[in-house]
Amino acid sequence: MAITLTINGTSTTLDAEGDMPLLWALRDLAGLTGTKFGCGAGHCGACTVHLDGEASRACSVTLEEAAGHSIVTIEGVTGATASKVQDAWLRHQVAQCGYCQPGQIMTAIALLEAGYGDAETVEAVMSGNLCRCATYLRIRAAVLDAAV
Repeated sequence: MAITLTINGTSTTLDAEGDMPLLWALRDLAGLTGTKFGCGAGHCGACTVHLDGEASRACSVTLEEAAGHSIVTIEGVTGATASKVQDAWLRHQVAQCGYCQPGQIMTAIALLEAGYGDAETVEAVMSGNLCRCATYLRIRAAVLDAAV
């Protein structure tokens, strides 16, 4: 079945079943491997992408659900907020192994673009993204730095 998606601003037609998770379509069919598999149940945040500007877990969204929406992956994220977050990530030396970083960054960008940047909201929202290296303090500091 041919399903057309808008990924990173480009119309892309994929040959897949509608119930296929968006995560696998992005990685295996579209070749966009920046979005990571973590838990497969929407709990860890490693697979976070933007669906119409909102942070969404790609492992929990089917291709049918994604059709007709704008999908942005870590490979395609741009703009002032994205630049601020990426710069803050470097300043605070957030990444260790780096596996969770695409999901962390995508969540942070969506949070800041929605107009939130206070410590309490950052803590609450970012706590939904797991980091096996436990760089949570640096992640929070970088998000708050980018919010300024």
